Amino acid sequence: MLIKVNRQLCCGCEECVAVCPMGAIALHEGRAQIDMQQCVCCGACIRECSMEAIAIAENDNTEDNE
Repeated sequence: MLIKVNRQLCCGCEECVAVCPMGAIALHEGRAQIDMQQCVCCGACIRECSMEAIAIAENDNTEDNE
């Protein structure tokens, strides 16, 4: 399981950054980016994102998180 950011939907509000217990999210070029080495897939960012830009992805075949 992976947590992915849809960079087209992300508004750069940093709500997900503040709520991530692992510090795995940072802004890159004004959009959220998740460090999957640190992410524990707790879903806190998904619940916090008012833009619905963060979701669970079953595989890593998209470039949303790049």
